[in-house]
Amino acid sequence: MTKSNHSIWPKWLRDDGSVVSCTEKVKVMTENFDEIKQIAQDALEDGLLMEVSEQQMREALHQLVESLVNPYKR
Repeated sequence: MTKSNHSIWPKWLRDDGSVVSCTEKVKVMTENFDEIKQIAQDALEDGLLMEVSEQQMREALHQLVESLVNPYKR
């Protein structure tokens, strides 16, 4: 994956709507999302090569995201 893809990520916002502007925090978020995107792309391609339905792969990836738990809920 090229580093230029980081521009697709949103401006990160806090719950109050203010922008997360710390350079290091934004850098970590960019790196994390670049890695997640590459892993998800690899999983999709593997599934397609194994003749799994593209629709099912996309639904499974969406379900994966929906199953994530916030351990810091207040």
